[in-house]
Amino acid sequence: MADSARELEAKVLKLSPRQRARLAERLISSLQKGVDADAEKLWLAEAERRLDEVESGEVAGIPEKTVSRKARSTLR
Repeated sequence: MADSARELEAKVLKLSPRQRARLAERLISSLQKGVDADAEKLWLAEAERRLDEVESGEVAGIPEKTVSRKARSTLR
């Protein structure tokens, strides 16, 4: 099963950012019971708005290494 999960992960990472965001939302939703549907819709809309800002160049992303380094130093 671990190998099939790795294969699936590799395939999923080839999807577009929007497709991955949609899939992530559906997977997370499948783990939660009793989720407020209105809140879910608002969070999804916010995530899509932020993705649009990044894709349009309106907002610059922060490299993962920078974010990880800052998070590690904050947690120390």
